[in-house]
Amino acid sequence: MLRKIAFSFLLTLAVVALALYFGWRSLNGYLDEPLQLDQPEIVLVKSGSSFPRVGRELAERGLLSKPDWMAFYVRMQKVGHLLKAGEYQIEPGVTPRQLVAQLVEGKSISYRFTLIEGSTFKQLRQRLAESEVLIHETDGLSDEQLMTALGLEGQHPEGRFLANTYQFQRGMTDLDLLRRAYQLQEKVLTEEWQARAEKFESKVLPYKDPYEALIMASIVEKETGLSSERPVIAGVFVRRMQIGMRLQTDPTVIYGMGDKYKGNIRRKDLRTPTPYNTYTIPGLPPTPIAMVGREAIKAALHPEGEKWLYFVAKGDGSHQFSATLKQHNKAVREYQLKRKASYRSAPE
Repeated sequence: MLRKIAFSFLLTLAVVALALYFGWRSLNGYLDEPLQLDQPEIVLVKSGSSFPRVGRELAERGLLSKPDWMAFYVRMQKVGHLLKAGEYQIEPGVTPRQLVAQLVEGKSISYRFTLIEGSTFKQLRQRLAESEVLIHETDGLSDEQLMTALGLEGQHPEGRFLANTYQFQRGMTDLDLLRRAYQLQEKVLTEEWQARAEKFESKVLPYKDPYEALIMASIVEKETGLSSERPVIAGVFVRRMQIGMRLQTDPTVIYGMGDKYKGNIRRKDLRTPTPYNTYTIPGLPPTPIAMVGREAIKAALHPEGEKWLYFVAKGDGSHQFSATLKQHNKAVREYQLKRKASYRSAPE
């Protein structure tokens, strides 16, 4: 009798062991069998989702068989809580095991948004509104309300966001992106201010604080697209400020004109006072006039050049610098009054 019981127990144990063995083989075979994909597929994992829900959605799309098996594997590995929200591209040949690893590691699709050097905050807002990936939280907000939403109440937005390329995943809001750009601008401006030149031509730089350096950087950014010219143009404007000469820079006039600017500056515009018209006001305008990159900030704080006080566009994207008004007028006649058909204001 005891022998029969023992035999029955051993037989049952063997059957269970065999079942577990073949079950384990089946599970591993399933986990290493590619999903039913003929081409890359996009899977959106929403915040608060779970592996069973993701598995069911893939099964409904005909991409995954036996979603419960994948959910069982996730429980075995104890990684269910590590699922990361995001937008994922699943390639043909990927297995359920690899898919779980991808969702745990958060290898989601990354997008890029570039804040363009020399563009204005108005242009930035237009481009943000056109993004089909960002979540729009700034629609309908005035500039003042937007800055308040960022915790920057009372600050003028122009120039406050570093011109740079930012990577992000689907689900980021436009406010989140602006917050990153503002924080990076503050970091860069602080670093460059601390490393600024002590003097320029035996005189201290004419900035009371980093914000004034940022204003100068925005003017430099608008005046040239050549990296090599930025410090030299900064030197022209710093020198003018040091001797009490007005900056007399066209981009500030254009910014002050706002929507009235139609692509051409008239003599009347140069004589019409605005807070930004540096032909009529002394020193710097009240705020930056564009977004800037690190190079322009560095140039404003490390001006270079000879005794230049003037410059004029040569028509190839570069400028001719002059030390005297007589030299400048000659350069104007050569490069502006006798423009060639190939004339262009920006470098290639």
